[in-house]
Amino acid sequence: MEDFRARKSRGERITALTAYDYPTARLLDESGIDIILVGDSLGMVVLGYTDTTQVTFEEMLHHTRAAARGVKRALLVGDLSIGTYDTPESAVEHARQLVAAGAQAVKLEGGASHVAQIEAVVRAGIPLMAHIGMLPQSVRAEGGYKVKGRSEAEARSLLADAEAVENAGAFAVVLEIVAAETARQITARIGIPTIGIGSGDGCDGQILVTHDLIGLYPWFTPKFVSPEVHVADEIRRAARIFAERTLSGIR
Repeated sequence: MEDFRARKSRGERITALTAYDYPTARLLDESGIDIILVGDSLGMVVLGYTDTTQVTFEEMLHHTRAAARGVKRALLVGDLSIGTYDTPESAVEHARQLVAAGAQAVKLEGGASHVAQIEAVVRAGIPLMAHIGMLPQSVRAEGGYKVKGRSEAEARSLLADAEAVENAGAFAVVLEIVAAETARQITARIGIPTIGIGSGDGCDGQILVTHDLIGLYPWFTPKFVSPEVHVADEIRRAARIFAERTLSGIR
C-alpha cells in the first residue's frame, strides 16, 4: 500500500475500473489497470437493481470470487455492502470474508463517522480504501445523487473526512461527485491518493464503472462519463445477425 503513497508523491496517476466477473477482470488486468474494484455498483449494471442498497453481501462474495480468478497483477478491492460495517466488529468480520473470497483490500463508505471501523479493519491487517463525497449507499436518505463540496461548509466537512480516513489508516480515498475545486484542495492536503469519480481532473487517479466506460449499460450514462466505445450497440448488432441467419436457415 505504501507504493500508492509513493506514486502520489512522484506525481504518478493511478487508474482504477470496476469488474464483476472473470473475463472483465482478466481483460482489465491484462490492460495494466492499477486497481480493480468489485463494486456494489454491480447492483445496477449487472443485477438490475435500482441502487446499491439492494445488494447483498452474498452477492458481493460471489462476484469477488469470480473477478479474483482473472486478476494476476492489479490490486483487487472488494466493496463492503450496506449493513456490513455498522460496527467495527462487523466491518472486520465481513472484510475478512471478502479477503477469503479473493480481495486484497476492501472499501467502505464514510469519513469521520466511520473512523472506528476503518481503524479496526486496518488493525486486522486488511488494507482499506475509504469513500467520501456522494455515498451511493445513502442515496435514498439523501434523495438522489448530488454534487458534494460546493459550499464552504461542505468543503470543510469533506476535508475533515479526508484527513480522518487518512489518520485512521486508509491507503487511498475515493472522492465521488465532489466539486472539482474541493477535490483539488483535498488532494493537495492529504498524503494518500485521491481516486476521483465525477470529481474533476485534480485527483491523483480516476475510477469509472467499466459498463459506463464501454457503453455496456446504455439505459443510463452519468453526466461525467463519455463512453470510449458502445459495446451495447455491437451486442445488439451481433444478436440481430444471428437471429436473421437462424430464421433464414443460413449457417
